[in-house]
Amino acid sequence: MAKVIMVQGTMSNAGKSLIVAGLCRIFRQDGYRVAPFKSQNMALNSFITKEGLEMGRAQVMQAEAAGVEPVAAMNPILLKPTTHVGSQVIVNGEVLGNMSARDYFVYKKQLIPEIKKAFRELERDNDIIVIEGAGSPAEINLRENDIVNMGLAELLDAPVLLVGDIDRGGVFAQLLGTLMLLEEPEKERVKGLIINKFRGDKTILDPGVVMLEERGHVPVVGVVPYMELSIDDEDSLSSRFDRREEGLIDIAVIRYPRISNFTDLSVLEQIGQVSVRYVDSVRDLHHPDMIVLPGSKNTMADLKWMRENGLEALIKKKAQDTIVFGICGGYQMLGETISDPYQVENGGSMKGMGLLPAATELKQEKTRTQVTGTFGEISGALSGLSGKSVRGYEIHMGSTGDSRSNADNRSTADGGSIVDSECVIDPESRGNEKRYMCRIQNEADGSVKYDGIFSGNVYGTYVHGIFDEGTLAETLVGILAERKGVVLDTGQMISYGQFKQMQYDKLADGLRESMDMEAVYAMLREAAI
Repeated sequence: MAKVIMVQGTMSNAGKSLIVAGLCRIFRQDGYRVAPFKSQNMALNSFITKEGLEMGRAQVMQAEAAGVEPVAAMNPILLKPTTHVGSQVIVNGEVLGNMSARDYFVYKKQLIPEIKKAFRELERDNDIIVIEGAGSPAEINLRENDIVNMGLAELLDAPVLLVGDIDRGGVFAQLLGTLMLLEEPEKERVKGLIINKFRGDKTILDPGVVMLEERGHVPVVGVVPYMELSIDDEDSLSSRFDRREEGLIDIAVIRYPRISNFTDLSVLEQIGQVSVRYVDSVRDLHHPDMIVLPGSKNTMADLKWMRENGLEALIKKKAQDTIVFGICGGYQMLGETISDPYQVENGGSMKGMGLLPAATELKQEKTRTQVTGTFGEISGALSGLSGKSVRGYEIHMGSTGDSRSNADNRSTADGGSIVDSECVIDPESRGNEKRYMCRIQNEADGSVKYDGIFSGNVYGTYVHGIFDEGTLAETLVGILAERKGVVLDTGQMISYGQFKQMQYDKLADGLRESMDMEAVYAMLREAAI
């Protein structure tokens, strides 16, 4: 039976996800089979597993740190907000349906068997499971039917590490206040406190640590420094949204209200002299070298938002001489029409931006698959991507097709079939006006299709993580630099995968230096008795 330890926080964004990732990395380095687990995650950043199942990106990041393949069991419940008061509910990788917050609050306890099922699946193959809580265990209005914090700790009999964020101020009040609001059995589960994101001279903090231990009756097992890391984080409180400085190469990402899977751009953030700015107003767009329209959980509503605040008109104007790249929902927006006959979003239909000769119909069934392939014969500004390898995943509710063709079925030159339920782009078009972006293969069933389309300076695709493969991101940035007439000092290029592994090692080193790992291992031994 696997040993367990749980990381909870005094608030959202206290650093739980990174502490879990760091512990996973340490245990992996120490020779253990380890996996992350979060019973319920609310995020618009999601991932598709090899089995075609959907899970939160945070647990994918933690699985990478643990050196294991991400599986949906690591995140059995994923809530993807669709409105301010409702979410799409995904259970063990499959869409259950949309629920209001109140309906889900009443229903969620029925999902405990699914949580147990997922945990038992991980338990069979691992020595240690590192569990992440959500929000704060001191949210007393949510204590009833809790399935993600102390309710889960009790269910799995897990010792708890409580993390406070000193960078946001009031860390002693955070930790002591949380302990005071816990029921006595819950408080007894808290075996250690962690002060996270500390900057400065630790000796100045030491008197406060002593007082914290005296009043809380729980040992402080770590004062973790603020670490400069480039690791995917959760979406709602991401600090990357605040970046304003423009690099030698500037990439502007449109930050709609329902932006999703913005981690597609993380790879570009790691390249020196490149800025990735998240823009939500006309005045902040400036003159970027590339504009990216990322994914959206509500494509039609976010396009309407851009239309109303003037960003759509400005992007259309800039598309005459600036590269515009749409991914998933952003790709759908760039077409001529979007229709929603099944009321997947808001129903009805609306004009798209008209920058690509494509039409989208939103479907009731979600496409979920990992894909591999190559870029096609691309012309225009991004011709340098032609023939490059592609690896990523698709996750969308729509079917996008060539708006100027009525063809429904085609076959590839080598006799393979093209799956056009997601994309009907005429591969025989050889004019500059329209051509497919990628030829990709579904990893699950081997079927082949043509994805995406481009026209002039505008490019669109359904493939998430399209720039993650190899050194593709550096190739893209090199194209932008050449087009601008500047030279980047890129140094020795490494793949994005190698870069992430270096970041996980750096995180683990930081935790080993600042945490009492002997005390953490003692908690694991005690929990196993």
